[in-house]
Order: sequence, then structure tokens, then C-alpha cells
Amino acid sequence: MNSSVRLKWEFKNEEAVSGSSNIVAASRNQLLDLIEGDILTSHYQPIFSAKSCSAFGYEALLRSRNGEVLDNIPDLFERAKQAKIIASLDMKCRENAIKEAALLGLSNTQASLFINICPESILDPTHSVGVTDSLAEEWGVAKERIILEITENGAIHNYKLFQETINYYRKAGYRIAIDDFGAGYGGLKMLSMIEPEFVKIDRHFISNIDKAMVKYTLVDSIATACHRMGIKVIAEGVETEDELNIVLDMGIELIQGFLLSRPSASLDYGPSAVTFLDSKRVPASDKYSPAMDFIGDVAIRVGSINSDTSIKNALNMFIDDSCLKSLPIVDRERLVGMLYRSRFIEDQVVGKFGYGVHLNSHKNIGHVMETAFLSVDDNTTIEDVAHMVQRRKPDFMYDDICVTKNGKYFGLVSVSSLLDAITGKSIILAKGANPLTGLPGNEAIQREIEKKIAHNIHFDVVYVDINWFKPYNDYYGFERGDFVIKSLAKILSDTMESYMNDGLDFVGHIGGDDFIFIARPQAALQAAERVVRDFESMQPVFHGAVDYSRGFYTAKNRKDEDEIFRLLTVSIGIVSTEVHSIDSYAQLASRAVEVKSASKKQSSEKGRSAIVRDRRLM
Repeated sequence: MNSSVRLKWEFKNEEAVSGSSNIVAASRNQLLDLIEGDILTSHYQPIFSAKSCSAFGYEALLRSRNGEVLDNIPDLFERAKQAKIIASLDMKCRENAIKEAALLGLSNTQASLFINICPESILDPTHSVGVTDSLAEEWGVAKERIILEITENGAIHNYKLFQETINYYRKAGYRIAIDDFGAGYGGLKMLSMIEPEFVKIDRHFISNIDKAMVKYTLVDSIATACHRMGIKVIAEGVETEDELNIVLDMGIELIQGFLLSRPSASLDYGPSAVTFLDSKRVPASDKYSPAMDFIGDVAIRVGSINSDTSIKNALNMFIDDSCLKSLPIVDRERLVGMLYRSRFIEDQVVGKFGYGVHLNSHKNIGHVMETAFLSVDDNTTIEDVAHMVQRRKPDFMYDDICVTKNGKYFGLVSVSSLLDAITGKSIILAKGANPLTGLPGNEAIQREIEKKIAHNIHFDVVYVDINWFKPYNDYYGFERGDFVIKSLAKILSDTMESYMNDGLDFVGHIGGDDFIFIARPQAALQAAERVVRDFESMQPVFHGAVDYSRGFYTAKNRKDEDEIFRLLTVSIGIVSTEVHSIDSYAQLASRAVEVKSASKKQSSEKGRSAIVRDRRLM
């Protein structure tokens, strides 16, 4: 939470009676008035992505609705803690953050909402589970877009309960950030315990980082460690161009600070921030787009008009071009509104009683344009845009999609063009997909791994192989063998769904009974253990009651001799780029041979499933 915010909040004779119960009671009553009255509100400060040059998210910051200044917000929360109403104050701030962001149009952006929460509030006996869920649902903010910032300033006395609560939020779909990292008591312990998706480096370390070698070294170490763990780093409090240059050179891509934008009561930010960041951006040469992966690839530049254009001139444009379905309204390169042919003519030209053109002829487009429209950045994937289109109301389902680039108008995409792009991409992917399981095949696997290597992200590659599958296939038949293969594919896909927030984001089918998935180093082993449990739980189905109860079956081996075979299990080998400097797919594949062989050997010797993580790590 930003301690630089000022708010007058006076407690009479504080110094004289700070130890008495009267002042605590007085403070509690004043705080309750503050919480229950219509005094507190939220302002929003953008967190910019240096890669997309747009707002990745907005941090909700506490403000006073009447414009006065609360003097020292951390002290306000400390008083609330002493008065035993910390949870009430924290929840009021949370409610304001979600409600007001929704009213400002957060859902019309691609940005996430960062909300500060106090560890003391989470551990408070009055903390209510489920309130945040209800607020998100009531105001239409997807939980996946809410990032809960846990401040590191306070001491945590019950780590077990704290971790259980964080796990609850994460399972519900929220993402977690550690705020003010490095400023408090137990940063490294908290980092290792909750494994957040984001770490915000405290502005103390960012301030004058270009002049202080100690700060530079510390921030560089934190950023390197986080990147290796797949954690996104946010540099907060960036106030000078030199500070920005340093953090960008460190590979920190999420930036927050007065240099780019101050907190405000809206979600708008000046074009200067976008232009400034764009001037710092290094073109990404490693973007994969064999088909049209991004919405910008299919956008068409449709001529625009400005908000001062008369309704008559806009109508003539639609009349002159029967194929024109939409008109973007652009002022100073920024998209400010849209005209959609059918609704414009029906509502503004014809009007409710047929007199629309007479009533509106003197007006400019700025008075009648639609300001609620779907607008996305050009590097948004076509799949993400398709999901947004599906969530639109029926009357707006087929409206053209607006595309911006670096905050400026870029073009439009019709829904039919979007469907064509998705279909084309699906065909390309399907050509490389395994026909039995439908999972991505070797080409897609290689592409995914090379993409992660290029982004310098540490990840684990987990190879999964079925033990004693060939004799099973020969004995039980190909149909049962195919069933086993598809069952393992489903187990892996279900595991990916469960561990999506932990960075398990890809499952592939190498061929036969060989599979692969990719996960963050912290999640790989746990996910692998789940695969083993789920696969072995299906042994009665795979083998039938009789063979399962015996624990083996007898079949012909390759020499046509009777041989006792064990029940199906899996061998899992994990190769970690956290251990080895992997520069290419070929290098990783070479390392995988060793690990897979060790896993197979262990399964054979012990007669059960085995998981072997890179032996040099153990």
C-alpha cells in the first residue's frame, strides 16, 4: 500500500492518552464512522507492460471521496488492528476497489485488478471467507483477473493458517502477488511458502537504482531468482527515465510509477506513457505465429472519423458504402467511440417515431456514438478475443471488434474474420495433433519448448511413459490399449486444468504411450505425483477385477513363451531448466534421454510407478 498518500485523520490528545482504553474506544468509533460512511473510495494506478506498451493491470489505492487527505495510511490500518476491526476496514477497501473498477469499465479492458490485502486481516477471527467471491460475481469481475497483493511489511504469526487461506483464494481462481517485497520481516519465507504469481519490488530499492550499486545488485538478484521460478516481477515507484532503463535491462517487464502515470479516479492514462514505453521497446523477434495467432494479424484498417463529424456526414458514409458495417471514432489517434450501421440508422436516423434525422441533424457524432464496445490490444490471442465475444450480450454478439496498438487505433475485425482465423489455426494445429488423443504432437511440443527457452523462463519438462504397455496391448487387445492411451491423455489434461495457476500450461502427445507436460519447477513434482495416483487408481478398469486382485497377468512374451507381467504403471522423468542452462530443444531432448532411462530402470527394479527428477538436482 502506498504510504506516500496523505489523509488528515486526527485523534485528540493522542500523545497524552495513547495507552488508555478511552483513546482506543474513540479511535474505534471514528474508524467505524469512516468504514460505514460514504467517505472512502479507490483511485487506480496503471501497471504497464513494457512488452505490449499498455496497462497490464491497475492497483487500487485508498483515497478519501471528499478530496481530503488521510495522513499516513499504514497508521490508519495499525489503528484498525488495535481496535480489532482490521478485517472490516480491509474488506471495505476491497469492496470499493472491485465495485468502482467495474463501474469505470474494467471489463472493457484486458487489464487485471490488483487489490491490497493485509495478512493481519486474513488471520483476523472476523475475516469472512467468500465475501470477495460474492463481490466479484456481483460486479461482473472475473476472479482470474483479480490479483491479491499481500503486503510483506507485517509479521505473520500463524503461517499455517495464512497459507491455508492463500491456498483457498488461489483455488478459487485468484492470483497472488507479494507487495513491497524486501521491505518487511519475512519476504523470502513468504516467497517460498506461497509461491506467488507476481512479486512487487518495494520502491525503496527502485529509487536511485541507477546510482546505488547495492540496490542494483539486490534487485538484479531478486529479479533473476523470480524469473527462474516463473514469477513475474513488478518494479514499483519508477520515477525517472534512468530507473526505467535499469529495470528494463534486468528483464523486468511490468512497471509502475509516477514516471508513466499517477493514480487517478479513472482507468484512463495519457498517450505519453504509451509513446514513451514504445520508444524503449525492443521488437520481439521470437513471436510464434505460423497461423494468425494474434488479433492484430487479422485486423483491417477501416477509415475513421472524429467526434466532431456531423451525423449527416456519417450517414452519407454508410449510404455511399453498403459494405461498411462500422465506423470507428478516433480523436488524436485514440479510439473514443463506435458507430454500428444498423443501430445508428435505427436509433439516430430513423428514431423511435421516425423523426430521428430531424431531431439529431444538428448534432455531432460525439453526442450519439457508442462508448461501450469491445476493444483489445493487437497482441491479444484470437482465442482470448473469441472468449470475450462469447460473453457479449446477444444484441452485440456480431459487432465488429476494435483493435488498438500501443493505445492507438489500429483496425477492426469482423466476427466472421475471427471465426475464419480460429478455424484456420485449428486446422494447422490439427494436422500436427495426435489422431487418437487430439493432443498437440511433436511439432507443437518443440515450438512450445523453444518459445519458453527464448523467453528465458525456467520450467520443468515432464516426460510420462506407460510401463509394460506392449504386452498389455498384445494381451488385452488394441481397443483396450487405445482406451488406456486416451485415459492417460485425459488424466494429464485434467491435471493441467487443476494446476493452470501454477504454470502447468501445456500437455503434448509425443506418440504411442509417450506424453509430455510443461510446468513451473515448483509445481512439476506435485503434478507428477497426481498423475501417478490417478493412473494407478484406474488399474481395476484397465485389467479387470481378477487380474487386478492377483496383481499380475500371464501372457506371451516376444519369444512366444508364457511370462508374468505386472500391472500397468507409469515412469516419469523430469528435466529442469532450473538446474541446467538449456539453450535449445535438441539439448533438452538429449538431457531427457538420461532421465527417462533412469525412471524406466527404477520402475523395472521396484515394480511400480517411478518419478525421477534430474539426478544432478537430487
